[in-house]
Amino acid sequence: MADKDRIEINPKIMGGKPVIRGTRVPVELILRRLAEGATDELLLDAYPTLTKEDIRAALAYAAGSIAHEEVHAVEK
Repeated sequence: MADKDRIEINPKIMGGKPVIRGTRVPVELILRRLAEGATDELLLDAYPTLTKEDIRAALAYAAGSIAHEEVHAVEK
């Protein structure tokens, strides 16, 4: 399943931040926890509504967001 099928952006849920569809678990939370060293298993234990596919979708969503970001270099 594509990340767009697992990620939801709704202004009525978590202020419009991207969340895992059907939950109130923000993509940002998953990314921060992984960056802090959390394993998939720790995330799944802490957030029982998540699946491994949801975690992968959060990573894919972040990668896609960065890939489409415009970067403006500033010369010194």
